[in-house]
Amino acid sequence: MPAPKELDPSRSLPALYGAKLRKLRIMAGLTQRELGALVPIAHSRIAQFELGNETPPRHVSDRLDEVLGADGDLKDLWQHASRFPPTDAYRRYKQYEARASALHQYLAHCVPGQLQTEDYARELMTEALPWCTPAEIEERVAARMARKSILTKENPPLVWSILDEAALRRPVGGPTGMRKQLAYLLEWCAAPNIECQVLPFASGCHAAMGGSLTVLSFSNAPDLVYLEGGPGLTEMVTDRQKVAEQSRMYDSVHAAALPPAESFKWIEKVMEEYDRCELT
Repeated sequence: MPAPKELDPSRSLPALYGAKLRKLRIMAGLTQRELGALVPIAHSRIAQFELGNETPPRHVSDRLDEVLGADGDLKDLWQHASRFPPTDAYRRYKQYEARASALHQYLAHCVPGQLQTEDYARELMTEALPWCTPAEIEERVAARMARKSILTKENPPLVWSILDEAALRRPVGGPTGMRKQLAYLLEWCAAPNIECQVLPFASGCHAAMGGSLTVLSFSNAPDLVYLEGGPGLTEMVTDRQKVAEQSRMYDSVHAAALPPAESFKWIEKVMEEYDRCELT
């Protein structure tokens, strides 16, 4: 029998629900098939719940809580997991991100998620998700911080980020918060597997003005592309021709951006401007 797939409860709220479900099922001494028979529901659905690929309907979650003697824990988790299900594209992206050997990304509006400070991520999420409670925001911030683990693993991917000037000029968290974020970004850029470029406004019109994009490369699989146009507007591109088109778009932006060394100095200059803002 193959070993069960490893779970990462930090990647999403449905994944956290799934990890709790698996723990309770194992403690009860039940297989997925046996638990499914008690609900009743197909055991393949139990597997999807545990992997975080699917959140059960409320009546199924209530029955799972009852059968496993969870004392309301699954019911409580369901309230959060069902309210904020990840888009299919974002869920797939996080799975691919963990396996990629290189990520080449253009960010139109904000610093890359893997290189954000907690305060910066919290400010972004608080504004983008006003219906979330403070506790729910903190769960999401923790999940984003957990993504940094790919940057320091034994064989970390190359992360090459091109930041539009808008991503650095918009003072998320005010001048003080933004200066801390830029300092944090430059600290990460000292790592051998991380590079950063700036695309100034002076570059004018460019090919990727519609949104952000990430080209994911793998050691033993074709490239993929992840597109972001705003909250909930995401797409995972797998078609070879479309991937090639989006990769060419990235290459065009890459050619227009400042070289890494100049970008480093440019970011330092923006940090000085934020310093002056703090003094006025």
